[in-house]
Amino acid sequence: MRKSFSKKTALLPLPVYIIGTYDENGKANAMNLAWGTQCGYHEVSLSIAKEHKTMSNILLKKEFTISLATKATKDIADYFGIESGNKVDKIEKSGVHVVKSENIDAPIIEEFPLTLECKVVEIQEELGDYRVIAEIINTLVDEAVLNEKGQIDVDKLELITFDSITNSYRVLGEKIGQAFKDGAKIK
Repeated sequence: MRKSFSKKTALLPLPVYIIGTYDENGKANAMNLAWGTQCGYHEVSLSIAKEHKTMSNILLKKEFTISLATKATKDIADYFGIESGNKVDKIEKSGVHVVKSENIDAPIIEEFPLTLECKVVEIQEELGDYRVIAEIINTLVDEAVLNEKGQIDVDKLELITFDSITNSYRVLGEKIGQAFKDGAKIK
Protein backbone atom coordinates (compact mmCIF):
# COMPACT_ATOMS: atom_id res chain seq x y z
CA MET A 1 0.00 0.00 0.00
CA ARG A 2 1.35 3.43 -0.93
CA LYS A 3 0.45 6.71 0.73
CA SER A 4 -0.04 9.86 -1.37
CA PHE A 5 1.91 12.96 -0.35
CA SER A 6 0.44 15.08 -3.17
CA LYS A 7 3.09 17.48 -4.54
CA LYS A 8 5.60 16.92 -1.70
CA THR A 9 8.91 16.45 -3.51
CA ALA A 10 11.05 13.51 -2.50
CA LEU A 11 13.83 13.56 -5.08
CA LEU A 12 16.89 12.73 -3.05
CA PRO A 13 19.71 13.41 -2.64
CA LEU A 14 19.80 17.14 -3.37
CA PRO A 15 23.21 18.75 -3.71
CA VAL A 16 24.24 21.61 -1.44
CA TYR A 17 25.65 24.19 -3.83
CA ILE A 18 27.19 27.47 -2.75
CA ILE A 19 26.72 29.99 -5.55
CA GLY A 20 29.35 32.74 -5.61
CA THR A 21 28.76 36.03 -7.45
CA TYR A 22 29.91 39.63 -7.60
CA ASP A 23 27.58 42.63 -7.60
CA GLU A 24 27.91 45.85 -9.61
CA ASN A 25 30.52 47.14 -7.11
CA GLY A 26 32.64 43.98 -7.21
CA LYS A 27 31.42 42.86 -3.78
CA ALA A 28 31.27 39.07 -3.33
CA ASN A 29 28.12 37.28 -2.27
CA ALA A 30 27.28 33.62 -1.67
CA MET A 31 24.04 31.67 -1.32
CA ASN A 32 23.15 28.09 -0.43
CA LEU A 33 21.16 26.43 -3.21
CA ALA A 34 19.75 22.91 -3.37
CA TRP A 35 17.66 23.35 -6.51
CA GLY A 36 20.26 22.54 -9.13
CA THR A 37 21.76 19.72 -11.10
CA GLN A 38 24.40 18.77 -13.61
CA CYS A 39 22.49 18.36 -16.88
CA GLY A 40 25.35 17.36 -19.18
CA TYR A 41 29.08 16.74 -18.93
CA HIS A 42 29.81 20.48 -19.05
CA GLU A 43 26.47 22.03 -18.12
CA VAL A 44 24.47 22.85 -14.98
CA SER A 45 20.92 24.02 -14.37
CA LEU A 46 19.88 26.05 -11.31
CA SER A 47 16.48 27.25 -10.14
CA ILE A 48 16.76 30.57 -8.28
CA ALA A 49 14.01 32.79 -6.90
CA LYS A 50 13.86 36.27 -8.41
CA GLU A 51 14.35 38.15 -5.13
CA HIS A 52 17.78 36.69 -4.31
CA LYS A 53 20.80 39.00 -4.55
CA THR A 54 22.59 36.10 -6.24
CA MET A 55 20.03 36.15 -9.05
CA SER A 56 20.45 39.91 -9.54
CA ASN A 57 24.20 39.39 -9.69
CA ILE A 58 23.89 36.55 -12.22
CA LEU A 59 21.62 38.69 -14.41
CA LEU A 60 24.26 41.42 -14.25
CA LYS A 61 27.51 39.44 -14.68
CA LYS A 62 26.33 36.26 -16.45
CA GLU A 63 29.02 34.34 -14.51
CA PHE A 64 29.18 32.57 -11.15
CA THR A 65 30.92 29.84 -9.21
CA ILE A 66 29.43 26.72 -7.67
CA SER A 67 31.20 25.27 -4.65
CA LEU A 68 30.07 21.93 -3.28
CA ALA A 69 29.41 21.92 0.46
CA THR A 70 31.20 19.35 2.60
CA LYS A 71 30.96 17.99 6.12
CA ALA A 72 33.73 20.42 7.13
CA THR A 73 31.94 23.44 5.56
CA LYS A 74 28.40 22.57 6.72
CA ASP A 75 28.00 25.49 9.15
CA ILE A 76 29.26 28.06 6.65
CA ALA A 77 27.07 26.56 3.92
CA ASP A 78 24.00 26.65 6.16
CA TYR A 79 24.72 30.27 7.15
CA PHE A 80 24.78 31.21 3.46
CA GLY A 81 21.23 29.84 3.27
CA ILE A 82 19.71 31.52 6.31
CA GLU A 83 20.83 35.12 5.70
CA SER A 84 19.93 37.34 2.77
CA GLY A 85 22.68 38.99 0.76
CA ASN A 86 20.23 41.86 0.27
CA LYS A 87 20.53 42.62 4.01
CA VAL A 88 23.88 41.26 5.23
CA ASP A 89 27.45 41.00 3.91
CA LYS A 90 27.58 37.22 4.28
CA ILE A 91 31.19 36.98 3.14
CA GLU A 92 32.42 39.38 5.82
CA LYS A 93 30.17 37.96 8.56
CA SER A 94 31.15 34.34 7.85
CA GLY A 95 34.88 35.12 7.78
CA VAL A 96 35.54 33.09 4.63
CA HIS A 97 38.42 33.92 2.30
CA VAL A 98 37.59 34.95 -1.25
CA VAL A 99 39.81 35.24 -4.32
CA LYS A 100 38.76 36.32 -7.80
CA SER A 101 38.58 33.60 -10.41
CA GLU A 102 41.19 33.82 -13.15
CA ASN A 103 38.67 32.61 -15.75
CA ILE A 104 35.40 34.39 -14.98
CA ASP A 105 34.11 37.43 -13.07
CA ALA A 106 33.09 35.56 -9.91
CA PRO A 107 34.55 34.78 -6.47
CA ILE A 108 36.14 31.56 -5.31
CA ILE A 109 35.61 30.79 -1.64
CA GLU A 110 38.80 29.13 -0.48
CA GLU A 111 37.20 27.12 2.34
CA PHE A 112 35.34 24.93 -0.17
CA PRO A 113 37.60 22.29 -1.77
CA LEU A 114 35.69 21.89 -5.06
CA THR A 115 34.54 24.83 -7.19
CA LEU A 116 33.06 25.01 -10.68
CA GLU A 117 33.49 28.21 -12.71
CA CYS A 118 30.40 28.81 -14.83
CA LYS A 119 29.21 31.09 -17.65
CA VAL A 120 25.50 31.58 -18.31
CA VAL A 121 24.19 30.07 -21.54
CA GLU A 122 20.51 30.85 -21.03
CA ILE A 123 18.13 32.23 -18.41
CA GLN A 124 14.49 31.14 -18.50
CA GLU A 125 11.61 32.45 -16.42
CA GLU A 126 9.49 29.57 -15.13
CA LEU A 127 6.90 29.18 -12.36
CA GLY A 128 7.86 32.52 -10.82
CA ASP A 129 11.58 31.73 -10.60
CA TYR A 130 14.54 31.79 -12.94
CA ARG A 131 16.14 28.71 -14.41
CA VAL A 132 19.80 29.40 -15.11
CA ILE A 133 21.59 27.13 -17.56
CA ALA A 134 25.35 27.51 -17.57
CA GLU A 135 28.46 26.01 -19.08
CA ILE A 136 31.15 24.76 -16.71
CA ILE A 137 34.30 26.56 -17.87
CA ASN A 138 36.73 25.11 -15.33
CA THR A 139 36.83 23.00 -12.18
CA LEU A 140 39.15 23.86 -9.29
CA VAL A 141 40.01 21.22 -6.72
CA ASP A 142 42.07 21.40 -3.54
CA GLU A 143 44.92 18.87 -3.77
CA ALA A 144 43.98 17.54 -0.31
CA VAL A 145 40.92 15.82 -1.83
CA LEU A 146 42.76 14.10 -4.69
CA ASN A 147 43.71 10.43 -4.71
CA GLU A 148 47.14 8.99 -5.53
CA LYS A 149 46.30 9.16 -9.27
CA GLY A 150 45.49 12.88 -9.05
CA GLN A 151 41.73 12.31 -9.45
CA ILE A 152 38.96 13.72 -7.26
CA ASP A 153 38.35 11.39 -4.30
CA VAL A 154 34.67 11.66 -3.36
CA ASP A 155 35.32 9.94 -0.02
CA LYS A 156 37.89 12.59 0.93
CA LEU A 157 35.47 15.38 -0.07
CA GLU A 158 32.75 14.22 2.34
CA LEU A 159 30.09 16.00 0.27
CA ILE A 160 26.81 16.77 1.99
CA THR A 161 23.31 16.62 0.57
CA PHE A 162 20.10 18.36 1.59
CA ASP A 163 17.27 16.13 2.83
CA SER A 164 14.15 18.14 1.94
CA ILE A 165 11.90 15.72 3.82
CA THR A 166 13.48 16.39 7.24
CA ASN A 167 15.28 19.69 6.46
CA SER A 168 18.62 18.17 7.37
CA TYR A 169 22.04 17.61 5.86
CA ARG A 170 23.46 14.16 5.20
CA VAL A 171 26.93 13.03 4.18
CA LEU A 172 27.03 11.34 0.77
CA GLY A 173 27.37 7.60 1.33
CA GLU A 174 29.74 4.82 0.49
CA LYS A 175 30.48 3.48 -2.98
CA ILE A 176 28.36 0.37 -3.56
CA GLY A 177 28.96 -0.47 -7.21
CA GLN A 178 30.42 0.45 -10.57
CA ALA A 179 28.29 2.41 -13.05
CA PHE A 180 27.97 1.01 -16.60
CA LYS A 181 29.33 -2.34 -15.41
CA ASP A 182 27.27 -3.88 -12.61
CA GLY A 183 24.08 -4.05 -14.70
CA ALA A 184 25.87 -6.17 -17.31
CA LYS A 185 25.30 -9.17 -15.01
CA ILE A 186 21.63 -9.06 -16.02
CA LYS A 187 22.26 -9.18 -19.80
